[in-house]
Amino acid sequence: MELLYLLCSIVFTSLTSLILSLLLPFHALLRRWGPSRGASTYCNDVAGPISLYEGTVWHQRRHPVHHSFQYRVRYALFDLDRAPHAPPDHLSADEARQLTDTNGPILLLTIPPSVGYEQNPLNVYYCYAVEGSTRHLKKCIAEVTNTPWGERVSFIFNPHSDLVAKSLHVSPFMDMLGSWNIKASDPGENLTISISVHHPEHGNYFTASLKAKRLCSSSESDHAVFFWLMPHKVAVWIYWNAVKLWWKNVRFVQHPRYSIPTYREEALVRDQKLQCCGLSDDNVHLQQKGSDQGCLAEISSSNRWFRWRDAKWPWS
Repeated sequence: MELLYLLCSIVFTSLTSLILSLLLPFHALLRRWGPSRGASTYCNDVAGPISLYEGTVWHQRRHPVHHSFQYRVRYALFDLDRAPHAPPDHLSADEARQLTDTNGPILLLTIPPSVGYEQNPLNVYYCYAVEGSTRHLKKCIAEVTNTPWGERVSFIFNPHSDLVAKSLHVSPFMDMLGSWNIKASDPGENLTISISVHHPEHGNYFTASLKAKRLCSSSESDHAVFFWLMPHKVAVWIYWNAVKLWWKNVRFVQHPRYSIPTYREEALVRDQKLQCCGLSDDNVHLQQKGSDQGCLAEISSSNRWFRWRDAKWPWS
């Protein structure tokens, strides 16, 4: 049944994207004839409200088979205090500052939706602290989304290097054991993000990285063309390499919500152990709350904060 839902979703998304793509030239003409927004360049202006990046995503698996791939990708870096049209369904600048106890700018690295479709395996918020006339990157917030379920986990990490317990069923070809070793550079002319999976049995058996370079953009109206079908290309790469792993007889792992309903709480316990801290009822808070995007589960402690978003229909 889930396979049928997936096929229907692919067909619906394809038709919607086709129609919106045909309308894209007319939309561009209307923007050109509309009120002038003024041209601006972002290639030499790090502090611009929106910066465009282009680079390469690289994945390598070393167990139980060797499998690697890479693809070109385009990202936007939004200054959430200044960008006129930041993507919806994300934290605001004030929320990110409150969560990370920072007082400076908040930048969001994401792939904006294109022709009715969004696909973001990883979003990153860069949270800065300001001291006098200087600022430094103090914390980051990661938003990890799995495919095809659309579940999301958000957590705070130290950008210089951090070890975080795996808290989301990202791939049906990986179990929930292990942790993520994650690092993110301060975005400038170049940016890098790397994640490796440390497994108790297989060791450091999976690595993913993003390396990108900042580009020039003449005006905001170019963005619809710049990101045209970018989310779709990411989805194609995800599904195509899933087929390749299946063809290589990599074991399919059932979603833990069926076998381990408490996997989120267990991830928090493992994360506390990684930080060499005790876990008690006094410093852990679990809250369920409704939202327009589905049920959110939020767990926080004195050292880490996690927020999960449940799968959307029909996966919920």
